Amino acid sequence: MASPSSRRTGFSKKAQYSVFTGYVLAGLGALLGLALLILSLWQPSSLAPLRGAAQDMSAPAGTATAVVREETTSVWDYLSGYFEAADQNAALREEVELARVKLAEAEALEQENERLKELVALADSEIEPIAITRLIGSSASSSRRFAVISAGRIDGIEVGMPVRSPRGVVGRVLEVARNSSRVLLLTDSESIVPVRRTSDSTVAFAEGRGDGLLRIRLINLGVNPFKEGDVFVTSGAGGYYRPGVAVAVMSEVLPDGGLAALIANPAEADFVSVEPIYQPEPVAASRIPLEQPLTDEALDDEPQVAPPPGGTPETQEAE
Repeated sequence: MASPSSRRTGFSKKAQYSVFTGYVLAGLGALLGLALLILSLWQPSSLAPLRGAAQDMSAPAGTATAVVREETTSVWDYLSGYFEAADQNAALREEVELARVKLAEAEALEQENERLKELVALADSEIEPIAITRLIGSSASSSRRFAVISAGRIDGIEVGMPVRSPRGVVGRVLEVARNSSRVLLLTDSESIVPVRRTSDSTVAFAEGRGDGLLRIRLINLGVNPFKEGDVFVTSGAGGYYRPGVAVAVMSEVLPDGGLAALIANPAEADFVSVEPIYQPEPVAASRIPLEQPLTDEALDDEPQVAPPPGGTPETQEAE
């Protein structure tokens, strides 16, 4: 029996013509393909219309495939995002907390820089300070307004020396110990400081009230020229404070003056400077009783504790 490959197609002319036609078409297809290959190598632009037509015919199928792929990707992303949302939220919360910590550290560093700048400003003042020291205590629970600084007799501190912060006057030294000193604050009820208004040098007295405010009293009674927002500085009268140092800002106008808020709040001051007395001779002379003659010996024997204007039981006991 002959193998299938060696079988004849038979004596059917129709079958023979079909085989012959298949060979002819295959040959023509090969020739056409060869011709198109040669043409594409010789003149590539001549086949551009054919390529364009082929692309147009395949475009709908490609579009449908892209849509299906995009929808499949979106669904997958949605599902994966749903299951990963908890982890992502936890990571974001941790990043926010870290950012808050960094922001707080940056703010603290900025405040520390400002504090150091103010400390440098204290050292670079017009008058060389006797000492730059810390406020280490106050009498917040008492009716009196005192503060304690960590500098005393061994640092050169003497009674009556003015104490100021970078913003302005805080008070003056009332008592001196070996390593610390007590300061009479401006807001104490026995504190009186001669001041002037910066705009026109109108003079007045700044009296402590014991409640954190100062009472500004006119020296010459009459029409009150003060208004809210007026700034007052030391006038230099009295000899304790040098002129031009900030004291208070007017907050409420009264018939004979007004109420003013401190510019240099002791509660906000970490460091203060102790300056020498502006005019030591007049201050020493003011400490001598009226009954005692004003002599050089009396000036040399001035007391170690300077009572504030009017005197107080505390200072009398100290004397």
